[in-house]
Amino acid sequence: MIYRKATFKDVEAIHKLVNDYAEKGVMLPRSRNVLYETLRDMILAEDGGSIVGVGALHLVWDELAEIRTMAIAPDYMKQGIGREIVQLLIKEAYTLGIKTLFTLTYQPGFFAKLGFAEIPKEQLPHKVWKECINCAKFPNCDEIAMIRKI
Repeated sequence: MIYRKATFKDVEAIHKLVNDYAEKGVMLPRSRNVLYETLRDMILAEDGGSIVGVGALHLVWDELAEIRTMAIAPDYMKQGIGREIVQLLIKEAYTLGIKTLFTLTYQPGFFAKLGFAEIPKEQLPHKVWKECINCAKFPNCDEIAMIRKI
């Protein structure tokens, strides 16, 4: 397994991986436009030339970042790939001086195993919600907010 930063050639594979889950209602969809705009945020897991996992570290505000766009190909689940991606994102966050990470997720058990704790969404700073206006679920967000201090 190779873990690396995403490049332009990866966008179609990322788009398919993420939106296959979005069609099942277990994560929010991402447009190609959003993927291109946030490409520098992403770390990929690659196996034999195929993208089998993705996660992103999105900087939000002073010492605050979001872990998002987490998706692992179904055949690669339960192999520690998601854990490794999150750990790499945490390491990157630490080097940037991030003090707090959060995620909005439908998979709280996964993030709880990595040291995240569930919190009421209202405890997150208002800056977090600037992108929510473009979400199909706005203003009725049903994701679970979780936070971790570094």
